[in-house]
Amino acid sequence: MFSLSTSLQPQVTVQLSHLINALHSLKGSVSSNTSVNHKHRENIPEQDLNCTEPSLTLRDLGLTDLGVSQLDELVQKLLPCVTRRESLSQLRSVPNIWRTSHLSSDSFFHNKHGFSRMGGVTPVFSKQNKSPLQTLLMVPNRGFKTLKSRTRRLQGSLDSTAEPEGYTPSFMKGFLTRDKGPDVETLDKLLKNKNIPDGQHDAFKTGFAEGFLKAQALTQRTQESLRRTRLILLVLLLVGLYGLSKTPFLSVRFRTTSGLDSAVDPVQMKNVTFEHVKGVEEAKNELQEVVEFLRNPQKFTVLGGKLPKGILLVGPPGTGKTLLARAVAGEADVPFYYASGSEFDEMFVGVGASRIRNLFREAKANAPCVIFIDELDSVGGKRIESPMHPYSRQTINQLLAEMDGFKPNEGVIIIGATNFPEALDNALIRPGRFDMQVTVPIPDVKGRTEILKWYLKKIKVDSAVEAEIIARGTVGFSGADLENLVNQSALKAAVDGKDMVTMKELEFAKDKILMGPERRSAEIDKKNKEITAYHESGHAIIAYYTKGAMPINKATIMPRGPTLGHVSMLPENDRWSETRAQLLAQMDVSMGGRVAEELIFGSENITTGASSDFDSATKIAKMMVTRFGMSEKLGVMTYADLTKQSPETQAAIEHEVRILLRDSYERAKVLLKSRAKEHKNLAEALLRYETLDAKEIQLVLEGKTLESR
Repeated sequence: MFSLSTSLQPQVTVQLSHLINALHSLKGSVSSNTSVNHKHRENIPEQDLNCTEPSLTLRDLGLTDLGVSQLDELVQKLLPCVTRRESLSQLRSVPNIWRTSHLSSDSFFHNKHGFSRMGGVTPVFSKQNKSPLQTLLMVPNRGFKTLKSRTRRLQGSLDSTAEPEGYTPSFMKGFLTRDKGPDVETLDKLLKNKNIPDGQHDAFKTGFAEGFLKAQALTQRTQESLRRTRLILLVLLLVGLYGLSKTPFLSVRFRTTSGLDSAVDPVQMKNVTFEHVKGVEEAKNELQEVVEFLRNPQKFTVLGGKLPKGILLVGPPGTGKTLLARAVAGEADVPFYYASGSEFDEMFVGVGASRIRNLFREAKANAPCVIFIDELDSVGGKRIESPMHPYSRQTINQLLAEMDGFKPNEGVIIIGATNFPEALDNALIRPGRFDMQVTVPIPDVKGRTEILKWYLKKIKVDSAVEAEIIARGTVGFSGADLENLVNQSALKAAVDGKDMVTMKELEFAKDKILMGPERRSAEIDKKNKEITAYHESGHAIIAYYTKGAMPINKATIMPRGPTLGHVSMLPENDRWSETRAQLLAQMDVSMGGRVAEELIFGSENITTGASSDFDSATKIAKMMVTRFGMSEKLGVMTYADLTKQSPETQAAIEHEVRILLRDSYERAKVLLKSRAKEHKNLAEALLRYETLDAKEIQLVLEGKTLESR
């Protein structure tokens, strides 16, 4: 390849064979100024006519201004010993004037050294002194072409009649042939060719310009429309991928996990303190030392004490475990990290452990702080070998390592909450991990009163409302249940169109939670309603006149839930233990309903309404015999599993239970016979008013009228 370089044109690379063809064509030219489109092929030898390599003219090489004598001199200087008509034998006698071969020889040795090993042809293409034209043409050193590639190229060129496109790049071919194309037709020439009159030239040019501008504007609008379309398609594609990431069964590849994969943001709990936690005073006292440690750790470390690593809150649902954890962070004024145990569970292997690491990494960077893991049993359950879940232990293993591993987590308090402490792994609850275990129990009557007063402050309440009475009737209610009770009473007052909540709404909400909603639409005939009134009156009479029984709170024959009526009783205080007399009194009250039906309507008309009463009475009697040691015959001995006892022992237990139930039934019958008048008055009051509270029951049993009703 040759390189033509001038100061006016960019550098162009031309094949040597093209240059040789162009220079040989000069010898057949008569005039010094050759036509542009004339092809110099008539003076080329016959063997050259078979060559399909593209030929170049003087105009292509920019040599049209040279004369014939000048061109001959140029050929002699450039190629002093090479012409297309000379044979190879003549070339052997030419001295070495070329340095690099441009044609392949018979062997690689000949290509490299210029002669064959067998004393072949001496190198003829080795020039020692460069001529000025060679310097101008910048002849580069290039590698050789193999005979096979040249033969394949020649065969391909013979197969095609058109000029081959692969030898010269398209941009170079366009540059070399830039002057070959037809001249661009100008506007003036177009006017002449179209024979447009002179008077219409200006109009034609104006119309041409307007059409050009409109076409340009149309092209611009089309391009803008294409850009907008591409943008819309890109947005739709991104939205589609996001939708796939949220679609089950399609999210394996595109899914982006959320939750604790990225940086976890702590929550500041400045607005939650121990003042917001009611009914769990013992738990607050135990957590107070943790708050003190977070506030002033030097107070403990100076004595050699260490920060407790974990605190486990154990208790039934709704007792305020989460609220306690938030209060600890609020009291200490430290960052609070919240995570649920289910957030660490994932279908992908290793995701749970990765989330544990991310959580503790963020917490350590912001120490001192509090990490609260709710429902700890879902992530810290006992480790078992299961072929269905071979990687289920990775998450808890990572949690164990973070809590007490080689890397300390100074300043990070982990608070866990669970309803099933027995389900936790033993390695998780050992000292050094969860050092403290705080029980958060169901609140007692004092705690329920405090909780009710706290929630009653948030609604409009009548001044006559007594939270203590509601607290006495909500034995076993958690803090969440009491909050629901207050909310239900507020909704009832709003439905009834009242301005504030009274005791009536609170009692209604309590009964609704305990026994279900009222069934006012239930059609009960007069006979069944009368049986229900005497049945409930029998319970109330026994409860009112039996020593050791709980005080009566309310009696009603309004159907609610599965029952046709009920009598509610309120303990004066929470009973931590019960005496034998109190247990027998509860059995007597349970028997009062069936005894009343038998005494008033006869043994042939007793109903199935006493089934739940017998269940509770039988349960009490059996507990007295088998667990409480209150049987004279069996003595102070417990019988946990009756199926493992001998037939004689089982028969003895059943005999003692029957005696207790029979005696209770007889005591209730004697009492109701002696109080027949009070029994009748109370039943008639229930049939008239449907519901009576404790004061009204007392007035009826004393023989007074209910003037307020």
